[in-house]
Amino acid sequence: MRTNKKIILLLIGYMGSVIVFESFLGLIQPRSGDTMVITTFEIDGKAINRVVSRLEQGSDIFVAVNHWPRAWARRIRLNPNVQITYNETKLNYSAVILEGGEHDKAVSDFPVPLAFRVLTGFPPRYFFRFELQEDAG
Repeated sequence: MRTNKKIILLLIGYMGSVIVFESFLGLIQPRSGDTMVITTFEIDGKAINRVVSRLEQGSDIFVAVNHWPRAWARRIRLNPNVQITYNETKLNYSAVILEGGEHDKAVSDFPVPLAFRVLTGFPPRYFFRFELQEDAG
């Protein structure tokens, strides 16, 4: 009976640490050359900033979203028009979710360390590629 309580407490502690880790991950990451700020927009126009790791391959920009921040990924799926701030430059992009073979290729191109996967949850994991929007002006 005590073993079951220990297992339950361990699971609750793990879930709590994951929630805390993921809640603060997008808010307090250091803003260095390998991070950028993505601004997503709610239907009512409210802007929400999140600091994420910037993954680059050639001229393409990617972002990996692990299991826990799925609400953030759903927000981008509902409104793929985002602003990305990088090195104090703000540009408009359209997010494209990678699926199938594109997703599998991104998983192999941008592996996530095991410790990070344990803290943020195991797949499903979303990958977004951001395409620069043409300026209307």
